[in-house]
Amino acid sequence: QVQLVESGGGLVQAGGSLRLSCAASGRSLSIYTMGWFRQAPGKEREFVATIRRSDGNTNYADSVKGRFTISRDNAKNTVYLQMNSLKPEDTAVYYCAATRTYYMSTFAKKDSEYDYWGQGTQVTVSS
Repeated sequence: QVQLVESGGGLVQAGGSLRLSCAASGRSLSIYTMGWFRQAPGKEREFVATIRRSDGNTNYADSVKGRFTISRDNAKNTVYLQMNSLKPEDTAVYYCAATRTYYMSTFAKKDSEYDYWGQGTQVTVSS
């Protein structure tokens, strides 16, 4: 079992930046593939970014490529989502997720592929 707690959400103006944190406890996150998802009002939960347990390679949704960066700090047992050039359409509840699956040739981009979830943190981007 691993517990995940997101933090760092808030209100920011369009064009601004925000860094979300996902702190893990109970297990080392180095043995987990990690992902970020988001859900806006009236929309399904969508994939944002993932970082593989196997090799540390990352993958992003087309809507955030070039603006968002997922990273991990093993010393702090924390995964981050750095969000730059924020847009109003980025407004959503952001969730951190984890899976023990050892992905080698593919990326986990569906929420059904993850086993553990944080409580979510609200990100609101104003015009």
